[in-house]
Amino acid sequence: MSTLTLPTVDEEIWRYSRIGELDLDGFRPGKVGSKVECSDEAKKIVASTTVVAPRSATDIFEDLNLRHAQLTALCTARNQIVSEPVVITHELIESGVVAYPRLVIDAAENSEITVVERFVSRAEVKSLVVPVVDVRAAQSARVTYVAINELGADTWQIGYQRAVGGRDSSMKLFTVALGGDYARMRAEVRLEGQGANAQQVALYFADDEQMHDFRTLQDHAAPRTHSDLLFKGAVKDTAKSVYTGLIRIRENATKSEAFQTNRNLTLSDGAWAESVPNLEIETNDVKCSHASTVGPIDEEQRFYLESRGIRPEIAERLVVLGFFGEVIDRLPTFPAVAELRDQVSRKLLGARS
Repeated sequence: MSTLTLPTVDEEIWRYSRIGELDLDGFRPGKVGSKVECSDEAKKIVASTTVVAPRSATDIFEDLNLRHAQLTALCTARNQIVSEPVVITHELIESGVVAYPRLVIDAAENSEITVVERFVSRAEVKSLVVPVVDVRAAQSARVTYVAINELGADTWQIGYQRAVGGRDSSMKLFTVALGGDYARMRAEVRLEGQGANAQQVALYFADDEQMHDFRTLQDHAAPRTHSDLLFKGAVKDTAKSVYTGLIRIRENATKSEAFQTNRNLTLSDGAWAESVPNLEIETNDVKCSHASTVGPIDEEQRFYLESRGIRPEIAERLVVLGFFGEVIDRLPTFPAVAELRDQVSRKLLGARS
């Protein structure tokens, strides 16, 4: 891998990142152990080969994924409703490897599917995973996708989410990031058909020396499209988080609506969070807003709880769980995400998974 040129923090999309710490020569090509759990009905939509032409890569990591992809493809038929979620679990077992899982979700016209993709590794595994998910929602299709990062504290993740929505489609894209050493996700939606709708939601919590890094794009390329982004994170100890996001309303995307919100809690003096929202609007007659906050727990909320006899450490836990409640309540309700509140609570108590 010595001939590869890695990006640097001088590039805006990699600003604030830890990319300078990565030595790709220290990893050998490997694979994740992937398990697909689904109903007999859903097994018919799992394909073993690519069903769409791969899109061009934006950087060296996407290029490597295209070259070495470990592919899972899910393709619905027109009007097909997949009633039970498809759960895909990728496990990194070996240290010193780099793996490239790729998921294609191709939802045909007026079809519906929910997919949960989990990434796990043991605490002692020092490896790199470069996942890509490619979502295509045709006219009136409805796709729900949930990514859950439960990686061990020594594993790196550099991931990509790409979602394209056709006319009157609906895409709900959720990310839960609790694990990993440096965990990065570049999440982009492009609304190409009139009336397309996208929702992007993320919950992230970093402790010790972890870092979570998110770069998002809401790209409106058709009239009357709608996007709503809500990312909430917390950092404690000496952990870090980065969020940079862009809303782009193209010239032909009149009467579109786009909203972007990023909220961050810093729970320790040594913790650090960066939030940079952006707007790029090329037409009139649209509704757009962006908001971001970085700060400690609201002292009035803490005081209210402590004044009623709740111990300080319990009060902090309740405030943080309440902060994340808005995100957790938006998540689909099924077993793969049912224990998220407990996982967040364990991190607040300093218990590593």
